[in-house]
Amino acid sequence: MEVNQAVMVTVELDFGAQAPSIKSALTEIDRRYKSDDGQGRTFAILDAYGESTADGKLHISMHVSSEKPGMGFLIFRRTGEVLWRGKIVPSTHASATPFSGKNLTILIDDGAGKSLTVDGSNNPSSVLEARVRELGVPVKSMWPDGQDRELTFIYSACGCPVKAHVRRVGDRTIRTTELPVMFPDDPQAVTTIAGLMRW
Repeated sequence: MEVNQAVMVTVELDFGAQAPSIKSALTEIDRRYKSDDGQGRTFAILDAYGESTADGKLHISMHVSSEKPGMGFLIFRRTGEVLWRGKIVPSTHASATPFSGKNLTILIDDGAGKSLTVDGSNNPSSVLEARVRELGVPVKSMWPDGQDRELTFIYSACGCPVKAHVRRVGDRTIRTTELPVMFPDDPQAVTTIAGLMRW
């Protein structure tokens, strides 16, 4: 696969008597990198979701984004099984730029299915205090208290969306479901998002 692309890796893992949560299962999957330049990672898991199967295994899907040329591996630590092996090659698109790890984009559903951009340029204390770029009004003015919205977070080389269902509760928000596990390989991004969302 080329740099700045994504692939979905779906596997069933046997943890024995009781399958763990998706978040816990991700700690049992090693990420291994062999970059062409000898430095840094070659890919990142953007999000993951799944559920237990009828026979007690864990069905897990992981959204993998390629970041730089080299090899990438996902390995189930308990068995040594290679769950995914990828050869990542340079992008053939002239506009492709290396992932800097600095740009987080947040989109919010307006309640009628249209995505609007959250403008964080004024360093708001929370997402509710940020402005909606297209409307020029604070997010809190178009997100009624108690209502659910789908928020989209983009923080990846491929520009792939990670979606979460969120409810406004006063001056903070809560996720209405724990899945997907978001950006498990980028804890700083998770911390930034949690701060803005007041999770």
